[in-house]
Order: sequence, then structure tokens, then C-alpha cells
Amino acid sequence: MVYDGLAVVVAVLSLLVVWFASRLLLRGGWLLGWLKGMLGFALTGLALVVALTAWDIFSYQQLLDETSVATVSFERLDSQLYRAVLVDGKGVEQRFDLRGDQWQLDARLVKWKGFVAGLGIKPGYRLDRLSGRYYSLEKERSSARTVYELNRSKGDADVWAWLNKWSLPFVDAHYGSATFVPMSDGALFEVSLSNSGLVARALNERAQSAIERWK
Repeated sequence: MVYDGLAVVVAVLSLLVVWFASRLLLRGGWLLGWLKGMLGFALTGLALVVALTAWDIFSYQQLLDETSVATVSFERLDSQLYRAVLVDGKGVEQRFDLRGDQWQLDARLVKWKGFVAGLGIKPGYRLDRLSGRYYSLEKERSSARTVYELNRSKGDADVWAWLNKWSLPFVDAHYGSATFVPMSDGALFEVSLSNSGLVARALNERAQSAIERWK
């Protein structure tokens, strides 16, 4: 995978910085040694940031054409309260209690442009949030809402946030969101991701019936 390889390259860079810093710290001398020591500690800190950056990159997956990124099923627990079971593209299962009538899945997208895209590097994605929403605007404003963070960057190393903040000519970082889809007891949905964004599709009759009722 391209993003796994990129993460490995950044991790190796981190190890090289640590090696260089340790050489400076172990050399003798006084003033020069102190200056080298300060530089060594600074490089060690830089190595930590680079290592966390590598870990953050590793959390992204490559997008190959249209990709199934998750399935979401629902069990009704109470009025406007559902147990959602989300299984991501790696088969990892997570359970969430969502309040409201509809649900939405968000993802962070990284798209390469220009000469980088010409190298054949595909866009990357990371599932970001699962949330519930009330159909009534009054309840949406006054009732308890549920929003869950699915993946969190380690420490302050958030590659997507950096790319989203600083406009670069060769990369574009933005959110992708599936439109709000109704929750229903026993409904099962598949969420797919393409270059145009996230799309939720019904996988069983109960999911299809729920969509039809909300049209």
C-alpha cells in the first residue's frame, strides 16, 4: 500500500534523526558539547514529531476507484435511540448508541494533484466521525446529540489538518460526508467512497424501506 510505504519512509527518517542526535549528545567538549547537546535534544524532539507524523500517515488507506469503506447496521433501543454497529474496511467492529432519526458517516480525504497524481499515487482516506441527527429542526436544536470520533491523530501530529490549513499546489485535504440516511430497526447499509465522495446504499429490505419512507 502506498500510504503504508510512505509511513515507513517517514519512520526511517525519524530513526536517522535519532541516530544523528545521539552522536552529537555522546561527543566530548564543553561549550561546543553543550551546543551540540542542545541541538541533539532539539533533533530528538524533531524525531518524535516525525515519528508521530509517520504513525498518522499509517492510519490512512489508499482509495482504489470506488471502495467499500464500511457497513452500518441498526438495532432500535428506544424512541429515537439506536445501537449502530459499524464494521470498517479492515473488518474492525465498533458499536455506538445514536440518538435521532438519521445518521451520517464522515471521512477525511487526501487527494493528490499535478505531478504527484501523475506518479500514480491514489487518494487516501480515513473514517472520521459517525453522528446522529433529528429530523425535527426543533429537536435538533434542543435535544441531546451524539457524535463519535472514529479515528484520532496521535499527539499534535495531524497531517490532514496541516494539509487542510496550508494550501499546497500538489495536494487537497477535505471532508467527505455521506448524506443523512434514516435509521431503522434491522436496517443494514453499505458506505462506499469514490473520488466524488461517500455514498450510503441499502443492503437489505428494511434499509430500503426506511429510505423509501423518508423520500
